[in-house]
Amino acid sequence: MFARIFADRFVLLLLATMLLASFIPVRGHAAEVASLISSAAIFLLFFLNGVRLPRHEVVSGVRNWQLQGAIFLFVFGVMSAAGLAMSHILDNILPPILALGLLFTGILPSTVQSAAAYCALARGNVAASVVAAALVNLVGVVLSPLLFALLAHVGEATVSGQAVGRIAIILLLPFALGQMAQRWCKPWVDAHKDLATWMDRISIAIAVYVAFSGAVVAGIWSIVRGDELAWLALAVLGLLLVGFGGAWALGGVMKLPRGDRITMLFSGGQKSIAIGAPLAATIFPPAIAGMVLLPTLIYHMAQLILSAPLATHLARD
Repeated sequence: MFARIFADRFVLLLLATMLLASFIPVRGHAAEVASLISSAAIFLLFFLNGVRLPRHEVVSGVRNWQLQGAIFLFVFGVMSAAGLAMSHILDNILPPILALGLLFTGILPSTVQSAAAYCALARGNVAASVVAAALVNLVGVVLSPLLFALLAHVGEATVSGQAVGRIAIILLLPFALGQMAQRWCKPWVDAHKDLATWMDRISIAIAVYVAFSGAVVAGIWSIVRGDELAWLALAVLGLLLVGFGGAWALGGVMKLPRGDRITMLFSGGQKSIAIGAPLAATIFPPAIAGMVLLPTLIYHMAQLILSAPLATHLARD
């Protein structure tokens, strides 16, 4: 049972990271050093993403405009609206910054590797999944903070010009460098896929640790009560139902082929902590970033726990 629930070891890594930050948070001068290390790790993460994605796959994937357009509108339209609705509904129940985190979760793009992996397990259209997730992530680096600034209703949520510059330097620049370095670096990355994957995950874990440490130092566990965590869990469950149920239902309404419908399910329903953690760290100071990121962390772990048995079930049908 434990193996089924935690089929993806990244869930355990995120749980361990949150526990470590809760008991041994980085603070003071060490927090400044950790923030620089986190920025370097995020730079490496997006450089590797740039190296991995072949340019010709982007071109060929765009041709399936019906599927790609549906995923794009679902990820940034339906899920953003769902996140905004949850944020407003729970604004008077949860601390405002934590409620804002529900909107933050809604505006994020979907995962790349996880969506493709579960799409393959469920016997879906893997190539379309890779391209769809890559495209929404590329667009999401720019569009997600803009959507957040447009829809957020708390003063701390403004996206400053300095934050936009940091997004360009830490997220867009390394991806562009990775695309340019494909000729030299891609053979090594392809030959060491497991190592590259764990480099990705460790980079994300470092960003989560630094952000969540700031929230712990600011007193997140004294600010957030047990009943508020229960409400947050219910809100995340609601977003999961909209994400996975809505994506599957939309694929049915559009009468997509089964392989494309499975792609729609995982590329539309999942949310990327690989984008969420860097964006939260870039837009907000550490004390706020960890609070905003908490709903995304819960959603991300829940989607991994849900996706494994769901993909196995779809593969059997």
